[in-house]
Amino acid sequence: MSQARAPALPQVERTEDSPISLVDVDTPHVSSVPSTFSSQDIQTTTQADRLEREAAAAQRERDSYDAAKAKAKSKKDKASQRMRTGAENPIVLGNAVLVGLLGTALGVGAYRKWTAGQLSWKVAGAWAGVVGLFAAGDYYVSQFLFRKYPQNK
Repeated sequence: MSQARAPALPQVERTEDSPISLVDVDTPHVSSVPSTFSSQDIQTTTQADRLEREAAAAQRERDSYDAAKAKAKSKKDKASQRMRTGAENPIVLGNAVLVGLLGTALGVGAYRKWTAGQLSWKVAGAWAGVVGLFAAGDYYVSQFLFRKYPQNK
């Protein structure tokens, strides 16, 4: 019985007649760089393109920042003007005084309940409801007064 074997691997035939292709380093097709190449800031066109793109992106970022800064300043100026106008309005001043008095009364009342040991979630919920009713009433009364006595703009 004969055993099946894999075919023999092909061999490369070496002859002295085959041309040898080696690159000659003295030929002009090989690029050379000046001796100051490594000290140059920009060494390739790819690097120059990247630096140009980065500069453009930085400029866009500065422009965006400046626009946002101008918008914020405009908003601040408008809010400041509204605060000055509101500070002169007796309805706004009355609301500020009422909210301050209610906050003080609630704080003192809650502290007294807490020191007496009577402050619970039920009591806090009831007072939260009172605050909600006060806020709703204050809103509607203020709207009525603003229509009756409009603000000077």
